[in-house]
Amino acid sequence: MKRLLSIELQKIWLNKASRVLTLTYFILLSFIAFIAAIKYEIGPLKFQVAEMGIFNFPYIWHFNTYIAAILKLFLAIVIVSMMANEYSYGTLKQNLIDGMSKKEFILSKFLTVVVFAICSTVFVFIMTLLLGFSFSSYTELSIVFSDLEYLLAFFIKLVGFFSFCLFLGVLVKRSAFALGFLLVWNIIEGIAKGILSFKIFPDSNNAQYITQFFPLESMSNLIVEPFTRTSVVKTIGTQIGIENIKDYSVHFSTILIVLLWTALFMLMSYKLLKNRDL
Repeated sequence: MKRLLSIELQKIWLNKASRVLTLTYFILLSFIAFIAAIKYEIGPLKFQVAEMGIFNFPYIWHFNTYIAAILKLFLAIVIVSMMANEYSYGTLKQNLIDGMSKKEFILSKFLTVVVFAICSTVFVFIMTLLLGFSFSSYTELSIVFSDLEYLLAFFIKLVGFFSFCLFLGVLVKRSAFALGFLLVWNIIEGIAKGILSFKIFPDSNNAQYITQFFPLESMSNLIVEPFTRTSVVKTIGTQIGIENIKDYSVHFSTILIVLLWTALFMLMSYKLLKNRDL
């Protein structure tokens, strides 16, 4: 496994575009820290973002993982390009000639996906601790390390999403077309969700039950948006008579669905490669 992973990481690092995208991703992740320093002045009203409580434990785990997950597209491009380059540069065929089996080839790609997800998760974990201890009003360890399930959800979300991107890279062979397919699939899920919610099941939760099994929707459900959870939004909602009953927790069923999709994407990637004449 170490040998397979080493080969893949060398390919990525030696590719200038992949190297730049990977570094850009982690640099942008660190920009979350700069949110804390932003100060707004609206007439006589002056406030700092950090003073709004978004960096309070344990809420910060939810906020940071949600924001960090938005940036995953940068690594998705790297994953798709990684697979497309294998066809473009003929390295896939050369690896197989050198004795690597197709199963080992797919395994090496999946190991790379997992390493990217681990590095991202560790980075967000460290950054969250630094921001939390710097700005949080609550620093008791029992509070600090509660809600860590968002970190687990973040890791699984990245693994699932990158596995999907890897499958598209194997399926389409061209990075631009693979990313285009990803966009089209996202639109298809959105249209299907809209039809189910407003046309077929407008007065029930059946649409939500069905769409939770969609691949991108299931990944999205792992970490629900955190903004309506803030005390400021809740106070405004109370004042205008709107009660927030949204469920922000991470559910085991959603984790299981994404893990099943991940396994399916890797299996389909292997089957495609196995049956394809290279």
